[in-house]
Amino acid sequence: SRHTDSSSPCPNCFELLYQPEVVRLYLSLLTESQNYNTLEAAAGALQNLSAGQWTWSSYIRATVRKEKGLPILVELLRSDSDKVVRAVAIALRNLSIDRRNKDLIGSYAMRDLVSNLPSGQQRPAKNLEEDTVVAILNTIHEIVTDSSENARSLIQAQAIEKLVAINRTSVHVLQTVWSYKELRNALAKDGWNKSHFQNGKPGYDDTTLPLMEKNQGQSARVVE
Repeated sequence: SRHTDSSSPCPNCFELLYQPEVVRLYLSLLTESQNYNTLEAAAGALQNLSAGQWTWSSYIRATVRKEKGLPILVELLRSDSDKVVRAVAIALRNLSIDRRNKDLIGSYAMRDLVSNLPSGQQRPAKNLEEDTVVAILNTIHEIVTDSSENARSLIQAQAIEKLVAINRTSVHVLQTVWSYKELRNALAKDGWNKSHFQNGKPGYDDTTLPLMEKNQGQSARVVE
């Protein structure tokens, strides 16, 4: 007879999400689809499945590598779609938690990541949204953490000038905004204080979600 226990209708359904066949399906979509929404969704699924430190996500990170999914994702960093680049960048960040993945991504994705960063000296090839630039920066940070070799790749990709320009520009803007005393009460109501404008504190964590609303405390939700 059919199982009707609503509390556990499919005891092993959760595990089905983490089978190699599922990874192959998403990689197939990323390879064959020309639809930006489909590409974003597939990359977003991989980013969520590979997030965190638990056993299943670790398995997914290794599976994506073994299924030769890393080059597929790296190529999509060249997409003209902002939302695709953002989802792929976050997926690569999560996948780089795996040490072998980190080495490979550092070697083969660094130049594409850096090419998506804005430059103070010239107009960027793509006008990416702030959330996408933040996602790329977070991915680069994950890749160079505990890897001097990847940091060397970052330098060789001519990233330092861009990073310095981004940092300098953001600091100047923040300091200018804080200089308007009549705006400080409004900023304080939104949870900002002087230290944010002096030190340029980082924003939100984006390890699992491609776009998250601010001012949600510890929770966040996907913006449709």
